[in-house]
Amino acid sequence: MESLSQEERDRAATYRFEGDRASFMAGRYLLRRLLSLSIGTAPDKLALSPDKDGKLRLEGRDVPQFSLANADGLVTVAVASGCDHVGIDCERIDVEIEEAAVASYCSRDEQRWLAELPAGERAQAAVALWTLKESHLKALGVGLREDPRNIAFAWKDGVPVMVGGDRDRRWHHRLIESGGQHVVALAACCQSGLPPISTRLFQDDSMPSE
Repeated sequence: MESLSQEERDRAATYRFEGDRASFMAGRYLLRRLLSLSIGTAPDKLALSPDKDGKLRLEGRDVPQFSLANADGLVTVAVASGCDHVGIDCERIDVEIEEAAVASYCSRDEQRWLAELPAGERAQAAVALWTLKESHLKALGVGLREDPRNIAFAWKDGVPVMVGGDRDRRWHHRLIESGGQHVVALAACCQSGLPPISTRLFQDDSMPSE
């Protein structure tokens, strides 16, 4: 992984489990590759560092916006040049979410909607809501410092949309096909509609080769 910085390699070495180490390295590898294609700088020459809120940034540049996430063997990366904010998140589709946890991140309307779904659909819908909220909060760079119940979703023509409150229509949210084992959500805030956004998903026990 010659494109990774020494700091990234040192951080990777601190992971106890090989799977976690591989996911971290794959995420940084894919991120550097996509950013290199976007701005024309060699992957190993890109300087990445967290801002004051902990969100990873390209040093000296405000664009492109980018985000990465991983969950149980899946690595996801999103890069967008025409957005003010972009966030991506992923979760296992079969992760178990307790009822108390649902109440801690879903609005009352969302909880009622979930309760009305058939039991076989409810668990996956709960994971989808959580992943959508996480992608939005990651795009903002605030994480769970913001109450996820303040960000509510409904579905319009099969597409998730923010509802309630002073909704900013520049925000767009999508669920991305990821092979059936994971839920992947993308959030993007754009001035003039949703532009083309590059996404890459990597799922393997080995690392991508240079």
